[in-house]
Amino acid sequence: MTRGIGGGARLAAGMGLGAVAARAAYAALTRRPPGLNGLRGEDVWGRTNHRGEPVTLLEGPAFVAGAAAAGLLAPGAAGRMRAAALLAGAGSGVLGGYDDLAGSGASRGFKGHLTALARGEVTSGAVKILGIGATGLAAAAVAGSPAPSRAGRAFDALVNGAIIAGSANLMNLFDLRPGRAIKVGLITGAPLALTRPGAAVVAAPLGAAAALLPEDLGERAMLGDTGANALGALLGLAATRLGRGPRLAVLAGLAGLNAASEVVSFTKVIAGNPVLNRVDMLGRRPAAAPAPAPAPAGEPATAPAGEPAAEDAFRPSVPPQAGSAGTGAAGNGVAAGPA
Repeated sequence: MTRGIGGGARLAAGMGLGAVAARAAYAALTRRPPGLNGLRGEDVWGRTNHRGEPVTLLEGPAFVAGAAAAGLLAPGAAGRMRAAALLAGAGSGVLGGYDDLAGSGASRGFKGHLTALARGEVTSGAVKILGIGATGLAAAAVAGSPAPSRAGRAFDALVNGAIIAGSANLMNLFDLRPGRAIKVGLITGAPLALTRPGAAVVAAPLGAAAALLPEDLGERAMLGDTGANALGALLGLAATRLGRGPRLAVLAGLAGLNAASEVVSFTKVIAGNPVLNRVDMLGRRPAAAPAPAPAPAGEPATAPAGEPAAEDAFRPSVPPQAGSAGTGAAGNGVAAGPA
């Protein structure tokens, strides 16, 4: 079902509200970064990127706050969808924030976290995986289903919950370079905005993401798990308003990409495709090339001590602990596996 003129006005209003709310939240959060466990806010949310420059994780909380506030005010959405969007976005954001601040980075990907869980070690990533799965199912149940039978509604809840959770995780896998996750969100969200029920859900998060893109591309801030998980969850919720056939196709695509991320580097795939690489680099600063350390004769050159590998160059390190005044090496995104 395509939008009419009224639908276009509602979409514009929702995006405008999302943009204003996200910028206001970002300004407030960066003016007075919230502290935690006796640590100053700058130490809790601050990181150092691959260039040795400071960045902040507060873009993620600003996105979540902006999308949530605008989602409650934006026109066009039914009450159940507003509640489902608040649950999906805020719930995924809180779980992502927990991983941002408490995650050690020792285990990565579904396999890494589940392997650790099998050993009796409960990682922050495992908590997030299970929590986002539960959040997706809860949001799907709140959103409801038009299926006439109880079995049909139960089936839709399972499919829709998996779409929300899978989309939340996949978006985080793209948050490895400045602006990449937001670009993916804007590109994939555009078709959903062309459907009446989808537009009501994606308007606020798309506006919030677009408003924060300059900070991300400028490497002053990053979404982190907080923002990337929330953006993906909200796009997934919008996709659950599609027909059953398209939804099953979306779920299959999400499952395939999440599985592929365990063995394939999305960054290498993007870099090897001229079109994707051009879009990925649009608006970004040129990558900083670390100078290799001198190697003894007969031995291969290696990166300088403490220099992150190419795939890890944009990942935040372990967050500072109480009593620590420093910040770790970081970049855009905390992704699982080799994505």
